[in-house]
Amino acid sequence: MTAHGHFHWNELMTRDVEASKKFYADTIGWTFNGMEMPDGTYWVAMDGEKPLGGIFEMKGPDFEGIPTHWFAYLSVDDVDARLKKAKAAGATVMREPFDVPNVGRITIIQQPDGAHVGWMTPADNG
Repeated sequence: MTAHGHFHWNELMTRDVEASKKFYADTIGWTFNGMEMPDGTYWVAMDGEKPLGGIFEMKGPDFEGIPTHWFAYLSVDDVDARLKKAKAAGATVMREPFDVPNVGRITIIQQPDGAHVGWMTPADNG
């Protein structure tokens, strides 16, 4: 379980998943486990048996003009309660809270100065 307020997960958002997987396999030594999702395969980067982060393929009009980048998620004790505080503090909700089975509850916000971040209550916090 990741403590509240700590970085929990990092995700590479890319249009060329295979090139990214090859780069990190060749340079860092990661292996990858595929996890089938409604929109395709999500790739979990592994160090032996330890999951380190993920690779997400950016496809479709929602990602037009967005460059390849790493995206971070913070662990929070209660996504919905913390989102209310974030809105009161000037954050913009980019994606309303949603649940990913066996992963957790997630929201994506834009903090008042423009940076985007994901907040999640991991499933193992219950």
